[in-house]
Amino acid sequence: MIHFWPRLRAQLAAIHTGLVLLFILAPIAIMVPISLTSGSLLTLPVPGWSGQWYETVFTDPRWTGAFLNSLIIGAASTLIATLLGTLAAIGLTWGRFPGKQLMLALISVPLVLPIVIMGVACFSFYATMGLIGSRLALILAHAGLAAPVVVTTVMANLKSFDRGLMRAAASMGAGPIYAFRRILVPLVAPGICTGALVAFLISFDEVVIASFLTTAEQRTLPRQIFSGVRESISPAIAAAAVVLILISALVLALTAEMQRRARNLRMTTR
Repeated sequence: MIHFWPRLRAQLAAIHTGLVLLFILAPIAIMVPISLTSGSLLTLPVPGWSGQWYETVFTDPRWTGAFLNSLIIGAASTLIATLLGTLAAIGLTWGRFPGKQLMLALISVPLVLPIVIMGVACFSFYATMGLIGSRLALILAHAGLAAPVVVTTVMANLKSFDRGLMRAAASMGAGPIYAFRRILVPLVAPGICTGALVAFLISFDEVVIASFLTTAEQRTLPRQIFSGVRESISPAIAAAAVVLILISALVLALTAEMQRRARNLRMTTR
């Protein structure tokens, strides 16, 4: 009896975890058979199997243009967010100036503010600048949305960084830029890469701000999916959703690998 309860608790925990995963993943898993249907409607069970809708996604100019637009916007906003977020993280971690906690709180606002409010604010701001409908507006908006994530991940890595390495480099004649490039960046690279991957994922999956700032010519892939649901119920929507899910899963896997390497690096340097 003594050994029975721990085993029962472990089994109940496994069943509970399985049910939670089923609840979360079932709606996503349904997209796979629907995307492979030979019919023309989003229905289950499917009348037959075909890869025609994936061919549509990768050949139709509307879908390919949206996919390319998402890649360009995601890459550009990730670059800006990574540069700004890394520098801000260094200043907030090592800097000593009044109002530092207030500045950190302000930088974190996009993480807690409802995305609809962010969309309205971005629309109002970029409308006054005449940038509505431009790719630049969405790049800057996504960079501002993702930069706090980069700040958070880089700051977490800087907490365990030994600043004595920078002082040692300076004592040997290395300038600040050289020490930053050859010592600081390589050691906190896992945090920078993790932040960059998450920033790209935020931009690539974002649809609300894109709905406020883009026109039909500048649609991203998530907005094209959202528009497709309203305009035509085509299984191509499911195929595009599966592609988006696979890309997101790949980015999350890379993020997990970066975090694992960061943990190993911290254990090695201790």
